[in-house]
Amino acid sequence: MVEKMNNLHIKPKRNHSKPLIKCLTDCELRSELLVIGVNAGQRAKKRLAHLGIFPGVKISMKKCAPFHGPINIIVKGSSIVLGRGLASKILVDCCNTHKE
Repeated sequence: MVEKMNNLHIKPKRNHSKPLIKCLTDCELRSELLVIGVNAGQRAKKRLAHLGIFPGVKISMKKCAPFHGPINIIVKGSSIVLGRGLASKILVDCCNTHKE
């Protein structure tokens, strides 16, 4: 029985239509991202909405400060700097939308 299981080579099926959802802090620099949601409290969601960050908006990550510092992003042409704690609560789609 064990030999049969070792001989099976099952490849996992990959569905490329699903978005790759990550935190904003986990994405690469100079990449264009789509905001999926905000996993934070009501006040943080309201603050981000006032800055123009809400589900469905495209943002791009410009800079990332060293030693876990703030993150510089561009939202609708405006440059915004967010602390890493708040940026880690923003869920984005990272699939193949890199600027070249």
